[in-house]
Amino acid sequence: MLELDKITRVLSIPYSGFISVIFGIMILSFPIGCYVMFNSNIGNTINFQYPLDGLNLFLGGLGYKLPVSFEIGDGFIIAWVIYVVLFSISFLGPQGTFMKTLSRIMSEGWKTFNENALVNMISWFTILILFSVLVDFVQQSVGVKIELPQTQNALIRFFQLAVAPLTEESGFRILLIGIPLFMIYSGGTSWKLFFKSLWRPSHYLRITNYKKAMVLIITIGLFFGAAHIISGTPWSPGKFSQATIAGIIIGWVYIRYGLAPAILIHWATNYFIFSYLFFISSLNQTPISDQFSNPFSNTLEGIFVVTGTISFIIKILSYIKSKREPVLQH
Repeated sequence: MLELDKITRVLSIPYSGFISVIFGIMILSFPIGCYVMFNSNIGNTINFQYPLDGLNLFLGGLGYKLPVSFEIGDGFIIAWVIYVVLFSISFLGPQGTFMKTLSRIMSEGWKTFNENALVNMISWFTILILFSVLVDFVQQSVGVKIELPQTQNALIRFFQLAVAPLTEESGFRILLIGIPLFMIYSGGTSWKLFFKSLWRPSHYLRITNYKKAMVLIITIGLFFGAAHIISGTPWSPGKFSQATIAGIIIGWVYIRYGLAPAILIHWATNYFIFSYLFFISSLNQTPISDQFSNPFSNTLEGIFVVTGTISFIIKILSYIKSKREPVLQH
């Protein structure tokens, strides 16, 4: 027990440092994404005034298309504001602010890791990136590459990436996980409990056994992976395994920590990362596909992988420790 405490305390110092760095880079992505949408020339013949006639729930050609007409810039700003609100909510709680939680992690160790939603979001996001890099490495070693969907316009593609965390999480997490969880674990029909459980399932539902929840998470994760390669604008088949792992991780985060960090993990894999890539693409006047191997991308990926490795080790050690103690850790 003491040995686990010692290891976790040693890891908590670099962990807190890397989480802080990633937090700062994430904050900068908000204005950078706005620059890409409203000031860059990645759209060539179109700009932020380009009209769209609908918005897909789920992915591409899958699911229901909301019949709404809007300019691409207006849709982007609405999504952007929602992300700022979710980011702010996660920064402030639920039990401690982002800064206070990091400070306590450095002084008290493993007991405080779950106090802040944003800390958990960044932690699980880097774990997702770690596994994504490992999967991509294994697949490329046997000749399977992950290729971006073919789209006619880069600005439209950036918009699709920016709004996908909202549309896809509404479908894959709220509808396909949140509602079934309520039906399985609620034991009642209260509308108030229903909506609260969609926001933070494990906090409002009596989930004492996670076996059924895990079956649901894995099933929807597989569906999430398949949707990426069969949708209207599909990725290459190599994306299936990577997207499935992402779907399982986001599903687990949704159940354990709530909708806000789940959406923000998806936001981080889409808007956060690609705002920088499209920004560099615009400055260099080079295709977006060339930006995945530039020095900035390699450095960013290195930070994510190191942080993800530390985060994963800490999660494992915390799980082992919680099993050795009589009190269930949340």
